[in-house]
Amino acid sequence: MTQSLASPISKASSIAKLGRVGLLYGGTSSEREVSLMSGEAVHKALLGLGVDVVAIDVTDDLLQILPSQNLDRVFIALHGPGGEDGTLQGALEYLGMPYTGSGVLASALAMDKLRCKQMWQGMGLPTADFAVLHEQSDWSEIMQRLGGKAMVKPACEGSSIGMSRAETPQQLQQAWAEAARFAATVIAEPLMEGEEYTVAILGDQALPSIRIKSSDVFYDYQAKYFSDETQYFCPAGLSDEREAELRELSMQAFKSVGCAGWGRVDVMVDDQGRFQLLEVNTVPGMTSHSLVPMAAKAIGLDFEALVQAILEGSL
Repeated sequence: MTQSLASPISKASSIAKLGRVGLLYGGTSSEREVSLMSGEAVHKALLGLGVDVVAIDVTDDLLQILPSQNLDRVFIALHGPGGEDGTLQGALEYLGMPYTGSGVLASALAMDKLRCKQMWQGMGLPTADFAVLHEQSDWSEIMQRLGGKAMVKPACEGSSIGMSRAETPQQLQQAWAEAARFAATVIAEPLMEGEEYTVAILGDQALPSIRIKSSDVFYDYQAKYFSDETQYFCPAGLSDEREAELRELSMQAFKSVGCAGWGRVDVMVDDQGRFQLLEVNTVPGMTSHSLVPMAAKAIGLDFEALVQAILEGSL
């Protein structure tokens, strides 16, 4: 008798194909705390699926550890520099070890907000104007050019780390100094105060968008991972036409960077009602407050099924 896709036999066969999996999490970046939470959740899901998994809190001797673990593939749950910027992906390529998510170039580009925005501008994809900040910047001129209010961010960080808003030249300089603690390159964009959305990508599918409403000054680190007051709406409340437009734009942004497997695209609405691309996340959070699991749930995928789908993408 032919077994259905949902049968125990077919599921066991599918899991067996994955072999021995190394779960990389933790690490040493400023997003270590979030990565530990993501790793814990993914580890629990992999065990629930019956996957032969080895959880590895990444340290500097990773390249000595990995070859001794007899792994067939790797699930990357590392966020930020060192795990999401192409360096780890390059090491795994060198070792000939399959891994989840995007490759070396896509990971590096997506992590670098400046070059990502430059590429989008060259391709005609909508993204807000920006200025690169440095110690000798004309703070008054930049504030005027950006419309009097700005959002400042490190070019190569995630989880809103080092970000702050500025409404005066003095605040802009202070915001630059804060962001420069986390990255050598710092950019400022016009402050957009419209709705904020995120679209999860799984394989070749853009999942239902999520609208984010934060009670904080902006959707910062605290609001993303710890606040119980941040509100998420899925469905997002958009018309069918606007939802389709947002998902198509997000998929274009994802593919333009060369991303694959899974990820998330963040978008805001400007004062003219236009969608503006913010960034692509190649290893989004997988915590209790995370958005990719929320979007997956909207199409009937529970957390374990989502983790399995991500891991199967490494096949």
